[in-house]
Amino acid sequence: MAKQQGKSKGRGKEITGYIKLQIPAGGASPSPPVGSALGQKGLNIMDFCKAFNDQTKDMDKDMIIPVLITVYGDKSFTFVVKKPPMSYFIKKEAGLEKASGTAGREVVAQLSRESVRRIADEKMVDMGAASVEAAMRSVAGSARSMGITVEE
Repeated sequence: MAKQQGKSKGRGKEITGYIKLQIPAGGASPSPPVGSALGQKGLNIMDFCKAFNDQTKDMDKDMIIPVLITVYGDKSFTFVVKKPPMSYFIKKEAGLEKASGTAGREVVAQLSRESVRRIADEKMVDMGAASVEAAMRSVAGSARSMGITVEE
């Protein structure tokens, strides 16, 4: 899924900056935050919107997608689409719209060990964890901070 796209692949070009955004899948538009972030760097906003929307058109529309845009000196760019935040996967597995507002006092759901493993496998690419078990511990910690218990 992490695929570079844009006007240029950037080989041998000077990198002038990076832009990190979180955009709904298939929902990039010239309005803020996309338009203002890309406009400040002098990038062609519509080129990015079309490329991003094309790459994410088959994903769930409620999925928030982190994207890292590399800006080059000639105003060209490349971008890498990452996996959604861990909280998205946890809420989806638990069947929740939103997490607990008072984590630690209010438990709103419970996740099975299998659910935690599925999330860890999905997020392993972006996490940088040494093993699936380490990724599972990270997922379990995030779930607890959202008011979700994890079965042992």
